[in-house]
Amino acid sequence: MILKTSELTKKYGTQFAVSNVSIHVKKGEVYGLLGRNGAGKTTTLRMVMGLLQPSSGEVLLFGEKLITPTKKCFRRIGALIESPAFYENLTAKENLEIISDLRGTQSKEAVGNALALVNLDKETKKKVKQFSLGMKQRLGIAMALMHEPEFIILDEPANGLDPVGIQQIRLLIKKLSVEKGITVLISSHILSEIEQMADTIGIIDNGQLIEEISMDEIKRRNRHYVKMTVSNIGKTIPILEKELNITDFEVIDEKGIKIYQIEANFEDINRHLNNAGVGVSEISLNKGNLEEYFLKLTGGVSIG
Repeated sequence: MILKTSELTKKYGTQFAVSNVSIHVKKGEVYGLLGRNGAGKTTTLRMVMGLLQPSSGEVLLFGEKLITPTKKCFRRIGALIESPAFYENLTAKENLEIISDLRGTQSKEAVGNALALVNLDKETKKKVKQFSLGMKQRLGIAMALMHEPEFIILDEPANGLDPVGIQQIRLLIKKLSVEKGITVLISSHILSEIEQMADTIGIIDNGQLIEEISMDEIKRRNRHYVKMTVSNIGKTIPILEKELNITDFEVIDEKGIKIYQIEANFEDINRHLNNAGVGVSEISLNKGNLEEYFLKLTGGVSIG
């Protein structure tokens, strides 16, 4: 376990920004901390990085309890919390060289390697003030990667980016995980991006972690299904079970039913129901996804 938090809490007066959050980030995985803006993601990450003192609870990094931030511990971690700050009148390389000198980074190739990793090594003359938001985000990630950390923490790295910029960040994170073996903890409110990147997700809402689950398990729970809207659920169930031998289904409301046996003959199902006097107004194939799962957990509250 690279990171473990135990009942991590941050309280301001009588208000809880984060309450009893326990997350578990395993070595080599991409862990997505998912929640709406203001849900408590950044506060959690700031406590993990020692930038904010918890009101209670504890943080374990690399198996050691984080009491006072130490160079030894943070030498193994790279982080981009909130927006990166740069000297706008300098190039990407010049910015990283300054950071490298301040950190005392030993490798002479560190700056070039980090820029190559985020695909900014060809931008040799352009000043940072001329960079797009996506380029600045990638430069921030390069800054976090320069000392070759084992674990990187990224707070909303795709926030405000256009679709191309979001895709570039996504591909970069996959590259860090798959090719470099870096463990990644990424916070986001963009469901589709977390769905495509993460191995495990923690869903945080109103400062509380309401679920921690693998993407494989989410996919298992959110299988493809056929939704049927019928006039009489009470008559439909025995027809499915006794006449058609269909048992893998779920009643969702007084007229709706999800059938997970999508290989079933729905023309035959429709005919049997009609013969029994049950009207069918909808038959549609649906793909379960993280959006649906999130809405289910948060009681129908959508995400930004």
